[in-house]
Amino acid sequence: MTSAPLPVVTLDGPAGVGKTTLARRMAESLGIAFLDTGAMFRCLALRLGAGADAWEEERLKDACAAHTFSLEGNGAGTRICCNGVPVRGEIRTEEVGMLAARLGQVPLVRACLCAAQRRLAEQRPLVVEGRDMGTEVFPTARFKFFLDATPEVRALRRLRDLEARGQAADLAVLTEQIRKRDAMDRNRPIAPLRAAQDAVVVDTSALDIEGVLGALLHVISVHGGAALLHGGRGDG
Repeated sequence: MTSAPLPVVTLDGPAGVGKTTLARRMAESLGIAFLDTGAMFRCLALRLGAGADAWEEERLKDACAAHTFSLEGNGAGTRICCNGVPVRGEIRTEEVGMLAARLGQVPLVRACLCAAQRRLAEQRPLVVEGRDMGTEVFPTARFKFFLDATPEVRALRRLRDLEARGQAADLAVLTEQIRKRDAMDRNRPIAPLRAAQDAVVVDTSALDIEGVLGALLHVISVHGGAALLHGGRGDG
């Protein structure tokens, strides 16, 4: 008899909407691990470098196969590792983000990382965040959320995040970068950014982290998330 799939909560949305912070907080509240899929694309983009999206298929396939992802820890302390090494803050620059966006338009890369993400979800319950988690990677997930906010709000949040890390940035430049990233993500031919038909859509423009987190946890609680809260098995 085949066991039921482990439960997955998906958080999708555009760049700078706060998915990673919310995924960490939600995973901590639910007592399960979280997977930052954007970090996987960013890590691969940083390691392969500029122009990798134009490589010949065989070279790119070999490069993807040479990078294996795993998870350490649980809740807010979950860490994603590449080839056994924890992925760190050097992936969080806007330049790496743009490289990742271009690499993410390559079907072969998306297929490789999609398979890696599904393998990780076979090992434990997860909160996963990204851009196509509820539509492409985990279409049968029991709980799906799509977070959104205006480009201006997201740019301001990114500015504050960068400043907190001691990195200088310009609000107008960040806003333009986010608009360009949105256009790339929403208009790419493979797995474009969009809300799944059965996702709960939340506009976070006027909400703080606590407000959004409370709303998402309420949905899970009301719709039978006891298995998730206890780290047990449930519908996919």
